[in-house]
Amino acid sequence: MPRHPRRTVSAVALVLSSLLARPGGSQPLDSGAAPADRSTPTARPTQGAPVSPSAPPAPLASHGPRKIDPERARAQVDTLVTDVRRLGGRVGVLALDVANGATLAAFDQRGLYNPASNAKLFTAAAALRLLGPSYRYLTGLYGDASNGAVAELVLRGSGDPSLRTRDLWEMARALRASGVRKVAAIAIDQGYFDTRYVPPAFEQQPEEWAAFRAPVAAASLNANALLFTVRPSKAGQAASVAIDPPGFTVLQGTVTTARRGTPEKLGVRLEPNGQRLVAHLSGHIPEGGRAVSLARRVDDPRLVVAYALKEMLLEVGVDVSGEVRLGGERQKRLLVAHRSAPLGELLSALGKDSDNFYAETIFKTLAAEKRGRPGTAEGAAEVVGETLRELDAFGQDVVLRNGSGLFDAARASPEAIVRLLRAALLDPALGADFTAQLAIGGVDGTLRSRFRGWSKERAIRAKTGTLASVVALSGYVLAPPGRSPIAFAVLASDVPGKIDPARRAIDHFVESLADELWKDARTP
Repeated sequence: MPRHPRRTVSAVALVLSSLLARPGGSQPLDSGAAPADRSTPTARPTQGAPVSPSAPPAPLASHGPRKIDPERARAQVDTLVTDVRRLGGRVGVLALDVANGATLAAFDQRGLYNPASNAKLFTAAAALRLLGPSYRYLTGLYGDASNGAVAELVLRGSGDPSLRTRDLWEMARALRASGVRKVAAIAIDQGYFDTRYVPPAFEQQPEEWAAFRAPVAAASLNANALLFTVRPSKAGQAASVAIDPPGFTVLQGTVTTARRGTPEKLGVRLEPNGQRLVAHLSGHIPEGGRAVSLARRVDDPRLVVAYALKEMLLEVGVDVSGEVRLGGERQKRLLVAHRSAPLGELLSALGKDSDNFYAETIFKTLAAEKRGRPGTAEGAAEVVGETLRELDAFGQDVVLRNGSGLFDAARASPEAIVRLLRAALLDPALGADFTAQLAIGGVDGTLRSRFRGWSKERAIRAKTGTLASVVALSGYVLAPPGRSPIAFAVLASDVPGKIDPARRAIDHFVESLADELWKDARTP
């Protein structure tokens, strides 16, 4: 997972310092082809979800040294609602002046919608508030070493979503450098989380093997996904296949190398087999062609990291005589430690990249840290709900079952999301880090190919959300000097097969907000 430089924090901090100095800064709320958002499967509607009656668009309020044209705002909301309705869907909208809480645009702002990946906003805000941006995950190797031997080496995880093969290699080398040459057995302590590895709502598509649906464990590796890399050889011969991470998967079948110019065709079918997976390979790849990579989730994540560690220890010269198993909870002696990057950096995977695995793992971490181990999704939902209520951003009808918004797991209103956005930006402990993890329009993440006309100002910071019949976008339009930022949320549903036109309608509305806020302030 690439790390995004946190170059936006200082600029956001300047916005915040200017904003908080304004009168009314703490007043309560008035009642292209971008990288794909990683929550893209079908959402099944929840029966009986309450929806408040649609309200007429509210007039635009004044803020800063100039007034935004209320008639233009009303017309833009009307256009958005009409466009979405023409697609057969419905939409809820709310935009607020962050400084004084005045409503700038609204329609069905209290209606409940599936927010898709906009649910990650709740997870990110709660994580920053409860854990802090400096929080780091610890993954350790534990055991009693004597005369270069460890009877049972225990790998204990604390939920690090970012642990990668290279990190495990470093841990294996560090163990050997400490003098260990023999390990009798390897145990994996997964006790930081409960044994429900499949997050709530993920069961709605059990046959989906794509990496975005990977299960969650306390000790995970490569986001509990397997990467198959296939390279051609000579025509008529078998192609080479590498698997990352190693050790857990048994290969069966082959991929052949076809004549040059033959279209590639690859098949990977995974089948659980005891503690491990069997990968059935088929198809062909052209001679002289590029290497092809395919990512697939694992079915049972508990021992993936254990098998990989065994392979790596053997490679670095540590003999492992026994097999791997779950356990080792009582072992306390730390031999090798790996710590993740700070949480403030990890959160870019949520806001910019919409990574479901990171979201679900951080979600469970909140429960483990604040409710006690093992962390559960149900406990995390309670913790996040309590945190949002403290921020006055959790209505009684808001539903959160998982941390990513994947599948049909959440209900939220534009008002609840905007309440959160406003509270986060006004909180000195949250604002800079919360804003920095969002995608920047025209610059990075899932907004890289959207709002390109605003890339110079870097003014549009938002979280995308996409399911088969849902499009969402919530975030900020940051302001030029002397004006107040706008917090907005747009949730559209019931638009299956019409995601692109619905997204264009939403983008047009957000751009109209930016045009008004930056009027006479943009340089050619």
